[in-house]
Amino acid sequence: MSVNSAKFRFYQELNDFLPLKYKKRTFPYKFKDNPSIKDTIEAIGIPHTEVELILVNGKSVDFNYHLQNGDFVSVYPVFESLDISPLIKLHPQPLRNTRFILDPQLGKLAKKLRMLGFDTLYKNNYKDKQIIKISREAHRIILTRDKALLKNRSVTHGYWVRNTDTEKQLPEIIRRFDLKDQIKPFTRCIECNGIMKPVDKKEIIDQLLPKTKKYYNEFYRCSKCNKIFWKGSHFQRMKKNIDILVNQ
Repeated sequence: MSVNSAKFRFYQELNDFLPLKYKKRTFPYKFKDNPSIKDTIEAIGIPHTEVELILVNGKSVDFNYHLQNGDFVSVYPVFESLDISPLIKLHPQPLRNTRFILDPQLGKLAKKLRMLGFDTLYKNNYKDKQIIKISREAHRIILTRDKALLKNRSVTHGYWVRNTDTEKQLPEIIRRFDLKDQIKPFTRCIECNGIMKPVDKKEIIDQLLPKTKKYYNEFYRCSKCNKIFWKGSHFQRMKKNIDILVNQ
């Protein structure tokens, strides 16, 4: 059986998945038979959810295209703010009503996204099958540190979080999905993702500590878990951090 060869070039953040010798350069790829372009790209190490546009010999193709000897393949990442509708897009339309589901490794990120008002599902015991099922049924973007999860054929919207530093993960997601204009701080419960609603102090007076009763008058209650929040010193610290994030 003869061995065929094609040339590949990956652009922008897709290079994050490649070994150093292949980053930001054209490289040869040898193959047998005629594998699908989707299987080939994932064999190289790129989850299909990260890819939005594939050009083979200058023409746009979909994931079902089968690689041919001598092909020159250019692969581009997801375009969130660029209209490429005249070309073949590989996924359903972007989820403009941005909602997330996170894998068990991203608990701190989940709380921070909720703090900014983003609908974010998270459990520390989620299994991959649960995450994929919920993502598809509820139209949620999967955020994960597990590349293998994003290579599952059933995943349509997902993103591999590059940073391992939890302080850098939130800015990464804000930039990646262009979320600055969608931030609505303190509208969701950071513990359960429920909607926060104002509550009269008189209704919850018996649940407050003496100093809280004395010094605070504006309260909010989660519509889901009933946890009570108020604008104490922690609120000012979080607000300062959000202001810094938004103005970066």
